[in-house]
Amino acid sequence: MAALSDFMENKLLDWLLRAQAIGITGATAAAGTGPANVYVGLLTAAPTDGAAGTEVAGNAYARVAVASSLAAWAGTQGAASTTASSGATGTTSNNAVVTFPTPSAGWGVVVAMGLYDAATAGNLLIYSALTLNKTINQGDAVTFPAASLTFQIDN
Repeated sequence: MAALSDFMENKLLDWLLRAQAIGITGATAAAGTGPANVYVGLLTAAPTDGAAGTEVAGNAYARVAVASSLAAWAGTQGAASTTASSGATGTTSNNAVVTFPTPSAGWGVVVAMGLYDAATAGNLLIYSALTLNKTINQGDAVTFPAASLTFQIDN
């Protein structure tokens, strides 16, 4: 079984979510930085590595854009950090509240969330089951507080 080093975990998270150049010896300029934004989406059926799951649709639902930046996503050294990753956790989290549009009708039972590379369609990049499934009804406030969306690329 292969594993990523802490160095590589830091580089990948900073590249994908924090708008940092990959910064690996021998990397080409084409490696550049990751996407300008990632989009947080909600799912009523959990995805797998090979299947997209079922995303909420309709009733004023829209993915939420979060900038790929040091300010928007924490470094691996801890929640709310805004410098390049230097920790050994392989974990990042959102630095600000993520707020979805208010549902105009129920969205169903949300069981997972995902990060996408586009506001609509696009590719599912990372996903995670929610700690608790949540029924979203018309008029509910749907938010993720700072540091509540965590992603770890190390086992």
